[in-house]
Amino acid sequence: MPVRGVRGAITVTKNNKEQILDATRELLETILERNPEMEPDSIASVFFSVTEDLDAVFPAKAARQIGWCMVPLFGSQEITALDSLEKCIRVLIHWNTELTQEEIRHVYLREAKILRPDLSDNVS
Repeated sequence: MPVRGVRGAITVTKNNKEQILDATRELLETILERNPEMEPDSIASVFFSVTEDLDAVFPAKAARQIGWCMVPLFGSQEITALDSLEKCIRVLIHWNTELTQEEIRHVYLREAKILRPDLSDNVS
């Protein structure tokens, strides 16, 4: 079975636990809504990154809160680039699925929509 990457991102306005966890849950739940075939057992691993201005909590904690208790999770700090988006949480889900790349629905929410305007059909 192929492993497909599912991307997503969301922004917050403040560096606090509540906003980071709420936003991460919103992002993951939206990814699940848009990819209804995705189940925790089919997820190989999840990689989270946050911009350097977010350090109040690990976004992976939100994945545990929605029941992804056995899914391998990893987090890191996003590289800092000139004119990069601030207060952004990104995710890359490695998903075991027979769906094609074209059938995968990526999710970019709030200010993160600017990261992938080419996926505008998949953006809310």
